[in-house]
Formats: sequence, C-alpha cells, structure tokens
Amino acid sequence: MKALVYHGPGQKSLEDCPKPVIVDPGDAIVRVTHTTICGTDLHILKGDVPTCTPGRILGHEGVGVVEATGAAVSAFQPGDAVLISCISACGRCDYCRRGMYSHCTTGGWILGNTIDGTQAEYVRIPHADTSLHPIPSGADEEALVMLSDILPTGFECGVLNGKVEPGSTVAIVGAGPIGLAALLTAQFYSPARIVMIDLDANRLATARQFGATDIVDSSTDDPIAAVMALTDGRGVDTAIEAVGVPATFELCQDLVAPGGIIANIGVHGHKADLHLERLWSHNIAITTRLVDTVTTPMLLRTVIAGKLEPARLITHHFTLDDILDAYDVFGRAAETEALKVIITP
Repeated sequence: MKALVYHGPGQKSLEDCPKPVIVDPGDAIVRVTHTTICGTDLHILKGDVPTCTPGRILGHEGVGVVEATGAAVSAFQPGDAVLISCISACGRCDYCRRGMYSHCTTGGWILGNTIDGTQAEYVRIPHADTSLHPIPSGADEEALVMLSDILPTGFECGVLNGKVEPGSTVAIVGAGPIGLAALLTAQFYSPARIVMIDLDANRLATARQFGATDIVDSSTDDPIAAVMALTDGRGVDTAIEAVGVPATFELCQDLVAPGGIIANIGVHGHKADLHLERLWSHNIAITTRLVDTVTTPMLLRTVIAGKLEPARLITHHFTLDDILDAYDVFGRAAETEALKVIITP
C-alpha cells in the first residue's frame, strides 16, 4: 500500500509499505477513504515530538471502511463506515475509567506517533470497539474527518478546560484550524465576546465569518492594548493558546483577567516562561490537556443535526499520490490560505 513515511526532522516520503494486519484480538483494519494533515504532524517534522521515530507512517485523523476485525471486536464488522478517533482507548484501564483516554495505558495518542497512522491506504486501529465511531448513512464523510481530532481538541482543551460560559469574554490566540475549532465550539456557550488574534489577515477574516466578535491582527496592532480596550482594561475570562510557541503562551499571560483561565491547546516543543512574579496574586488557573475525545459522540450528533458545520474548515483537496504537495500547501498556509486539506487514496 502507499503511505507517507516520516524519516526524521524535515524528512518524509510517499512509499510502498506492507498492508497492516491484525496483531491483537481487539484490532480492526480500516481502509482509509479520507484523511488530513494536522498541525501536530508539522510539529513532528520539526522534531518537536521525540516519541515519533523515523520509519513511522504519519497521520491520526480519518474516516474509512472496516476491512477486517480481530476476534474480540464486537461493535464493528467488515463493511462498516467508521470515524477514526485520534485517541485509542481500551476503555478499561484506570485512566480510561476516569475519562482520560489520552492517557490510556495501552493506547492514547499512538496513531502516527508510536504506531503507524492514517496517511495511508490502510491503517490498523487497536481497541477498535472503543476507538472507532459508526458513521450514519448519508453523512458528509469529509466533514467528519474534522471530528477525528481538531473539533474535540478545540472543544475539550480550549472551551471546556477554559470554562467558557454565557456572557464571558474569550481570547483565542491563533486562528489556525484548532483555534477556529475552538471558536466554533465556544459559541455553544454564548460568550459575550470572542476575540481572535493572529498574524494572518485571511485567517482573521475567516474567524470573523465563523463568529468572532472581534479580530486583532498582531502583525500591525498591539494585541494586549487591543484586548484591554475591548474589555475595559480587565483582560479576558478565558485565554486560549492555540499555536504552541513560547510567545503565544506568554501573550496569554498578558491577556487573562484576574480570576481567569489560560487554556493551553498548542503542542509545545520548547520551554515557555511563566511569569509568576506577576501572576502569583491574580487567582488565575492554567490548564493543559491532550484531547481525550470523550466529547466525540456528542459532537458527531451535533454535526449530523446540522448545528455545527465542520466542512467550513476544508479549503483544499488532494489525492494520496499528491500528499507531498498537500504538505507543502498546508505548511505554507499564510501564502496558500489553507486551513484543513482532505486527502483521498
């Protein structure tokens, strides 16, 4: 089969690889019909994720059709259309019983990280009964790819951890796909103001279309002064970091109001300063999280009901044969105006 293989920082190639086979009784083999590229894949290629070693097939998002199942799989059978969760969960260990699927002792974020992933024609899914979701007939499968990772990530790590609530004020630093996913799902809770901050004018315009009440172009304007002007000098109740670099985490520390929350989503490959000399008395909370995908069933129902439109995040389409071009377009988003790309084998 064809697959995108990681060979170390800055190195990747489309190759012919062996088709995966059932290893454990709880496995399923899924024929991938749609996948995508995540900002985390770019972090891997920058060398920020040492758990991903050379030779790994990348990718942790997608939808497909079950090709084969192990003897212990009872919820799915060959021919079923499925949504692949970016998090694999056994459902039985202590972490899973606490809803922390991301820390499953035999799963977690393993796809495209410690085991081969979804940027391929076929993928092996461990713990299939609790790591796949059935796709209703007639659903927009391209749109549902957004439910593998970015929508639950933006919602759980940003909105839920950030305790967004009616009438609150929110700043989202980073208007990429994850930041936009946080923007879309924050509106479930009717905050009074959602300020989107980014360097990219196109992404800011998209954020405005997606429901941001205010946008701040930090390439031309001081984001701290802008947010303070919008909040009567208080700062925001929730500051969501959706980039993963030290400067944006430190910016969130300047934006959060006393009693507020900094909700980190970004994947950080370098240390960032925490200014406790200033914040120790401000009653703030800082949250971190790797998505658990506990909200995926709810988000799936919301999308099927037409209350959430993740297809709006899709800007480009490629075939698997052209995945290197897809990476180039996705990696130069400021020039190409890319958000999420859809890749079909």
